[in-house]
Amino acid sequence: MSVPFVEQRPWSGYAALVVAYAAALGAAVVTVRQAPADWHPLAHVFAAEVAATVVLFVFAVLFDNTAFFNAHWSLAPIAVALFFIFGPGAARGLDARQALVLAVVCFYGLRLTFNWVRSWAGLKHEDWQYTDFRAKTGKGFWPVSFLAFHLFPMLLVFAGCLPLHAALVESSRPFGALDGLAALVTTAAVIVEWVADEQLRTFRRSPEGRGAFCTRGLWRLSRHPNYFGEVSFWFGLWLCGLAAGAPWWSAFGWLGMAGLFLGASIPMAEKRSLERRKGYADYAARTSLFVPLPPKA
Repeated sequence: MSVPFVEQRPWSGYAALVVAYAAALGAAVVTVRQAPADWHPLAHVFAAEVAATVVLFVFAVLFDNTAFFNAHWSLAPIAVALFFIFGPGAARGLDARQALVLAVVCFYGLRLTFNWVRSWAGLKHEDWQYTDFRAKTGKGFWPVSFLAFHLFPMLLVFAGCLPLHAALVESSRPFGALDGLAALVTTAAVIVEWVADEQLRTFRRSPEGRGAFCTRGLWRLSRHPNYFGEVSFWFGLWLCGLAAGAPWWSAFGWLGMAGLFLGASIPMAEKRSLERRKGYADYAARTSLFVPLPPKA
């Protein structure tokens, strides 16, 4: 018989998370208010992101848990979108493009945040990537953590949000078919990631899921369908900016995301699975690495 949801959750850890993100939001707001009024909106966002990242890093050190920063990845795009739409100097009211982009950003951010929060094991637990780096770096872990697990992801999310400025602030093109395509891509990407996460969660909670790897549903078509959905969302967000006339350099965000997952996250996960999961090599031989495709014979 399963234990009720309330009895399973690390409530003290959740309270610490709420305090940490409230402090980070406060630091971001103060930073924006103290910055020169003639700064570009992207400069305000960057300064606020740095301030919030430093605050979350302080909490991570105090509680000795790098996972404090995990929710920043999904919450920051929502905060950036809201700032562009309702921040200082912004036009009041939502046009069709702003409403559509805000909706898909909130759909992405809230879904991903909820998925992480409900699966979080509390302050005594860290993801295996963090524990591996702790073992490798020893006393130098926290400087490495700040650069690799706080500052670098913050820069990636900031770059990924660059198209939002064109879509929500300086739109130079009328609402059209490309906006619809962008909304379709971003929404479909979130759904793919959602379905993949649910299938994996269900498998891991089943008796046959202990110590094994999932080969059901989307995981039969791709070894990392959740990462495919994640990268696809940022590509779709770039399409949102492109529809509004975003400059060419706004593509750096989704390209950086693709580089992170294809060049670091996926290779690390593959190496770990090949070492720890019996039969994973056979699964890898017949299953696409990233893009969902029919299995090989």
